Amino acid sequence: MNVLHIVAGLHPESGGPSRTVVQLSDTLAEMPGLAVQLVSQGRPGDPQVVSAQAGVSRHIGLGSRRISAGLALPGRRALHDAIATNPPHLMHNHGIWSPLNHWAARVAKDKDIPLLVQPRGMLEPWALAWRSWKKKLALWAYQRRDLESASVLVATAEQEAEGLRWLGLRQPIAVIPNGVEFDFASAPRQQHERTGLTTPRRALFLSRIHPKKGLLNLLEAWASLDSPDWVLQLAGPDEGGHLAEVQQSISALGLQNRVQYLGSIDDKNKSTVYEAADLFILPSFSENFGVVVAEALSHGLPVIATHGTPWQGLELHRCGWWVEPTVNELASALRDAFSKDPGELYEMGARGREYALEFEWDSIARQTADVYRWILGEMGRPGCVHLD
Repeated sequence: MNVLHIVAGLHPESGGPSRTVVQLSDTLAEMPGLAVQLVSQGRPGDPQVVSAQAGVSRHIGLGSRRISAGLALPGRRALHDAIATNPPHLMHNHGIWSPLNHWAARVAKDKDIPLLVQPRGMLEPWALAWRSWKKKLALWAYQRRDLESASVLVATAEQEAEGLRWLGLRQPIAVIPNGVEFDFASAPRQQHERTGLTTPRRALFLSRIHPKKGLLNLLEAWASLDSPDWVLQLAGPDEGGHLAEVQQSISALGLQNRVQYLGSIDDKNKSTVYEAADLFILPSFSENFGVVVAEALSHGLPVIATHGTPWQGLELHRCGWWVEPTVNELASALRDAFSKDPGELYEMGARGREYALEFEWDSIARQTADVYRWILGEMGRPGCVHLD
């Protein structure tokens, strides 16, 4: 079976899909009977999230001109090269809105190639409300037709699947979470290292610095608590200039000595940052998955996440807090976390690491491959595929 994956970009600062699409395609390529190609685009000199996995044939369209890149001309050429090199039995489109994803949907329809579309959170209510007029125009002009041309839609959680149904999309929906790479995570710190009396203790946020991440509410919650033994560390790339707003809030709230900005963290240093932390926080208004939560759990960290994320399992597995993305609820969760002794937090983190085993990439790739085989008539409908 020949499978072609398409993602708009592989720059490490473009968010979770730049990593998860690569990890998924790499893991699929290790499975017998699967040949995997990956198409994307970028500019010469851009860092790309590309692993050394030899089983994936990559076609990266490079273009330095803003207009040609904006129209996805380099990506279109790469897409046609990939199809000519190894004609796919199906195509897996990661993300929407971008010209490259739109072009891939058109090619799939013209060539009668089954298409999976994985919106990756771009159709979540908060995401649709952000710059909504552009998205309404795109939905009218082309995006709804692209979505309706898909054989199967892929959601990373039931919450995202419900949103797709709310939009009136009636195709089968496969609910398959993102994965986490346990080799990347390595072993978490030992109990004596995490339960020592060293201060300050570190609460970590690691994601893009973007308005949807809820950082301004987190800072207000942090300011409302007397927590001299804790420091809040923020890490991630600035997007759209939101870092300036975050820094202004830090100053206005008098948090200069209680909040640190670590900058953008590359993949090779991520593990070190997780290992130095005692608690992880993702206060987002909206996430289709939130792969950083899975990464934090895999490092043995207890997690505070919000109802804007699909992580209600934190409470079920007793490894964290799942709260509304408001100042009061974030402050309540933080207060509870601060009240626990290091040994209690360590035990929560250990339970979280067990929970994270559900998201190993081998399992995620097997579920994805089963959906591919079902589309091609090679097996019955997998349990992850919902028809209603």
